[in-house]
Amino acid sequence: MDIHELNRGVIEEFRANAGKVSGPFTGVPLLLLTTVGAKSGRARTNPLAYFPDKDGYLIIASYAGAPVNPPWFYNLIANPVADVEMGTGRFKARAEVLKEPDRTDVYQKVAAAAPVFAEYQSKTTRKIPVILLRRL
Repeated sequence: MDIHELNRGVIEEFRANAGKVSGPFTGVPLLLLTTVGAKSGRARTNPLAYFPDKDGYLIIASYAGAPVNPPWFYNLIANPVADVEMGTGRFKARAEVLKEPDRTDVYQKVAAAAPVFAEYQSKTTRKIPVILLRRL
């Protein structure tokens, strides 16, 4: 199964069940992030794990440890205002890529809470970005 097909199924289930999904994402706090394509200008929606933060919500551009950042990351760099869906709610947020040393501090906390992110970092030489979504 390709990633686009997997994401379509997760998005459909998310929207049909007030943000709850099954399978490997059971119990994982997910949000839907809709960005504007940096090249296409078209809306793109991706399901992402998130971590609450005092200033908003943290998302991780892990791309499962791929050697490159996920396309949605470049969309946020080009157009930092995005739509976020959580449960049945929807809001606009501005994305801010964390800089060092905050990025490393936050990534270590995230990896301790969700060890899969430590695994993703071990698969790649790139420093996986951490993004703060601030509700507008």
